[in-house]
Amino acid sequence: MLRIAVPNKGSLSGPASAMLHEAGYRQRKESKELVVIDPGNEVEFFYLRPKDIAIYVASGKLDIGITGRDLLLDSGANAEEILPLNFGRSTFRYATRPGTAKGPEDFGGMTIATSYEGIVAKHLADQGIDASVVHLDGAVETAIQLGVAQVIADVVETGTSLRNAGLEVIGDPILTSEAVVVRRRGATEDHPQVQQFLRRLQGVLVARSYVMMDYDCRAEHLEQAVALTPGLESPTVSPLHNEGWVAVRAMVPAKDAQRIMDDLYELGARAILTTAIHACRL
Repeated sequence: MLRIAVPNKGSLSGPASAMLHEAGYRQRKESKELVVIDPGNEVEFFYLRPKDIAIYVASGKLDIGITGRDLLLDSGANAEEILPLNFGRSTFRYATRPGTAKGPEDFGGMTIATSYEGIVAKHLADQGIDASVVHLDGAVETAIQLGVAQVIADVVETGTSLRNAGLEVIGDPILTSEAVVVRRRGATEDHPQVQQFLRRLQGVLVARSYVMMDYDCRAEHLEQAVALTPGLESPTVSPLHNEGWVAVRAMVPAKDAQRIMDDLYELGARAILTTAIHACRL
């Protein structure tokens, strides 16, 4: 069986299980379950701490896993990202009190508090900056107030909690993270079960990003309509019973669907419908 690690808690856990369910895999019904066997798909799912997943995968005990890009890089494990999953997005940045520093180039001799010392130490080394890194779990904003550090490095979403702590974000983002599928570095690329798993997840990603659009239009306007809805290879076009009319079907990006419908209507298209895509293979 293919052995896959899944986050057991935290912000990645729910979306990861939801995506796997959409991909046709059995998932746990209770949070206490640590292992779920899906015999129909020949897969075993192991629910682990997100921070540990890259380490388990790198050891070869598990074939692949889902974790955050930040957690993968911070672990230093011999594992690599093979598919981004478009959820769990976050930005990792430096912050300090106003006037302390303009950017990382001013960090020399300072101490930086973070929960991701692997990422920060590498970033400082790559920049040639001689600064100390101290590891703290949980909220690191208080590290500066308590005199533990002059700078912090943490995940930043809106920046509200930092501003409330009297801090400001400085410098460019250290890292932009999201949920990713990881495997042991150097593992066989053409493992059939791994490839099938990746195809299923890619199908979910496409299905979430596109809708199927159907509409009727006059034949003389077909080329203009097709320019608006080119589909992936090309749209399906069928003649209607009423002469001079055709029916068109094409996949379109979900984020653009309303605008495309407006443009088609202005072109004279009618009976414009969109339907969700639940699964696909491209």
